[in-house]
Amino acid sequence: MTEPDRDRTGEQTDPAGEPAATREEPERQPTLLEQMGGLSGLFYSAVPVIVFVLANSLFGLTVAIWSAVGSAVAITVLRLVRREPIQPAISGFFGVAIAAFIAYRTGSAKGFFLFGIWASLVYCGVLVLSVLVRRPLAGVVWSYLNGTGSAWRKDKQSRFGYDVATLALAAMFAARFVVQRWLYQEDYTGWLAFAKIAMGYPLYALVLLVVVWAVRRSDKRLKELAEVEESDAEVEARLRVKYGQPPPQQA
Repeated sequence: MTEPDRDRTGEQTDPAGEPAATREEPERQPTLLEQMGGLSGLFYSAVPVIVFVLANSLFGLTVAIWSAVGSAVAITVLRLVRREPIQPAISGFFGVAIAAFIAYRTGSAKGFFLFGIWASLVYCGVLVLSVLVRRPLAGVVWSYLNGTGSAWRKDKQSRFGYDVATLALAAMFAARFVVQRWLYQEDYTGWLAFAKIAMGYPLYALVLLVVVWAVRRSDKRLKELAEVEESDAEVEARLRVKYGQPPPQQA
């Protein structure tokens, strides 16, 4: 076996002559599940709702409100201590705080779910509107988070894929609104809590499969277009050399 190459300072170097110690491993991108807070995030999102319903049935609305808020605070602190992603916990805390405030103002346990019900309708409307103005939010948000630019908007097939993904998200929020609004009107607080949990992250994870399909479809399509464009440029360059024409001036 041969020993690793060394430079004059005695440091190990790779075949390209770069010090081995300075080579960095490529940074691993977090998965969609990790961005959502991981499996623990899926569990934590259901805790305040379960605590609220149980406390309300046993001790009344006031205790239920403070118990839900307290559980959200405890989850946030726990994530800080364990150095887990904090953004999902903070978002969840503010959501629980708003829901608890509405329940307090309405004096009804079902008021705890009112904010989420109407928020679903608003999200659905915004998503549908983004498709109508040819700016599907699934593509806009993905390109912003990953810095991929807006090349996908110029490709009809890529934009169609993101239209489908955006409408799938809109359908999810529409289903949440219709089902939970009906349960709210019928005073089925227990079933309302179940629907909020079941139609939360589990349903969102299923819809994300459509988003992943759209992203991969668009990335593959844009890569193929880039290769074709590069090939055309090479052919043009060879023809210019053959016929003695100067290359086009850069603007």
